[in-house]
Amino acid sequence: MYSGTPMNALRAKYRLAEDQHRKGLKAMESDEYKCASAAVDNVSKILKNNRKSSITRMLNDTAKGLKHVYQLSHPSQEDLTYDLFKCSKKPEEASLGKLLSVLRSFGIREDDPRLKHTIEKMHEYELQIEDDCDTRHCLLNKEQFKECIRPSINLIAQTLRNDLIIPCWGEFIAKIKEIFDECANIHEGKVADYIPQLARMDPKKWGLSICTIDGQRISYGDARVPFCFQSISKAFNYAIVASDLGADFVHNYVGHEPSGRLFNEICLDCNGKPHNPLINAGAIIVTSLLKMGHKMADRYDFVLTQYRKLAGGGYIGFNNATFLSERDTADRNYALSYYMKENNCFPGSVSLRDELDFYFQLCSLETTCESAAVMAATLANGGVCPLTNETCISARPCRDILSLMYSCGMYDYSGQFAFQAVPNLMGICIWSPPLDKMSNSVRGVSFYTKKIDPRKRGMPNESELILEMMFATKKGDIDDVRRMFLGGIDLNMSDYDGRTALHLAASEGQSLMVDFFLDIAHVNPLVRDRWNRTAYDDALSFGFTKIAEKIKSAMDKISGGFVPITIPPEKARQLLPENGDVLINLPEEANDWEKELRIVVDRLSCFDHSNVDDDCVTSPSTVENGNAISYILEKSCEGNGDASALDAESISDGNGGQIDLRIKFSD
Repeated sequence: MYSGTPMNALRAKYRLAEDQHRKGLKAMESDEYKCASAAVDNVSKILKNNRKSSITRMLNDTAKGLKHVYQLSHPSQEDLTYDLFKCSKKPEEASLGKLLSVLRSFGIREDDPRLKHTIEKMHEYELQIEDDCDTRHCLLNKEQFKECIRPSINLIAQTLRNDLIIPCWGEFIAKIKEIFDECANIHEGKVADYIPQLARMDPKKWGLSICTIDGQRISYGDARVPFCFQSISKAFNYAIVASDLGADFVHNYVGHEPSGRLFNEICLDCNGKPHNPLINAGAIIVTSLLKMGHKMADRYDFVLTQYRKLAGGGYIGFNNATFLSERDTADRNYALSYYMKENNCFPGSVSLRDELDFYFQLCSLETTCESAAVMAATLANGGVCPLTNETCISARPCRDILSLMYSCGMYDYSGQFAFQAVPNLMGICIWSPPLDKMSNSVRGVSFYTKKIDPRKRGMPNESELILEMMFATKKGDIDDVRRMFLGGIDLNMSDYDGRTALHLAASEGQSLMVDFFLDIAHVNPLVRDRWNRTAYDDALSFGFTKIAEKIKSAMDKISGGFVPITIPPEKARQLLPENGDVLINLPEEANDWEKELRIVVDRLSCFDHSNVDDDCVTSPSTVENGNAISYILEKSCEGNGDASALDAESISDGNGGQIDLRIKFSD
């Protein structure tokens, strides 16, 4: 409760505001100011009354009421989502299971940390329901449904809008599965045998996991089988220490150029430093910089915590057997370390045994393809974990490690890899024990050279293209139409009514769009819709005479004045006997003498003059077009005024398709 003094102060503020507002009203007597004055009067009356409730409670209640009024006229994202998943048989309830299924179809899993509170709240409601009900059939009323999805509504709304980095997720993962199965048949390579634990790995193991920067995930094969980080740890160790100490400080001790030498060769660059952090020499130096001066246990805990943050809480473990094997077979790494110590590469006074033990411990950390893919996606997302939105790596170290991975990350194969496979937009982890002579996974290298661009919303079906083209035409967005034209899209496509974009542009009076369609794209202006109307007819109907003249001119250029008439296949078979006269029923708006017009047509590939009078047919010609044969005929017409000759072209596709008859009357 407010005491007397704050209440008086608040009243004084309102009175001052009221006085100032009344003075303003004298200068401006608009309806808006009158309404504002009435509002101030009402507030003043409320404040003068003795109330038992506090000002805070009153204002909170008012805010809630106003929010309720706003929500009635502006549905929230929760309301819209509820409406989408309401049950047809129980409209007062919605299915959260269906929502989760839809999210899964876009690559958003139920174990996504961003959905944690939604899943927990859903389980709470499940326990309250007497009937046995799993997550796929959980029906909740509106308030329960909204309460469940509210903590994750941003992710849910983004997914339902398909505003994700890979929009065509289903098509993408189908292609990934195809490549994955293809690479499973590769049996080249040899399992690493420099330590016993690695030599015992099953060469048939083959796992893949993908995580995009939006958190879309998919896994195949042995993606949940634990394996040791080994050299993968080098990249993350550099990113962690560069974020902790700064990239400039780290590069005082290690370079950033490809070595062109074996990954474990005993050599330094011209500055007396290891060439880069991703070969053994550089990785050992980077490890010695991790929380240097701290106790070994604290240093290990620090790195383990950072790894788990990078993985979004995914599995990170430790394989002690691998660590012991690493330490027992570490002669070359010891030789390399003593060589670097002789050249003053280490920071200050260090214990080589402790530093190498720490290095072996980090190589012996365990993960799975699924966790490692999230870690890689964190790097692809600028150091921000896509599953938790937590910043794990600073911007510059993240940029630097991606550059290093690109130029040095695959040892001696890095240069070739840069030209053959370009990682982007996501983290991909592939695990397959058999290695090539450059110590890279054979199946992994093969998989990464199968390039596709998942960002394209492409592979759209024809209906989507037509819809996009029609909307662009309706808006007069000539840039969008030009983009589709340059992309090779057929601008002659028609909708379910047979109407093309030219029909729509003519109906809307889009003169610039019509010019583009006719002069640049050279669309066919002779196309008729289901009502037997051309774009020319639409332009005339809506009073756009200049556009109609433009279209008419284009029609004359294409057909020489021929008017297309479409006849269904069943009628065409009746009208086109092998030899004889054909009766053409023209549209109702045609002249009387046009409605019954006999055209001599011969469907045989060889035109027989003996069946036709000389005055009926002159200069016949045939043009083969696939299975179609065209006949150009001329026939004199009686009672047609100034028209003295007829040109007709009959086209039959021979496969039951439609037949177009084009007719021209010449003076």
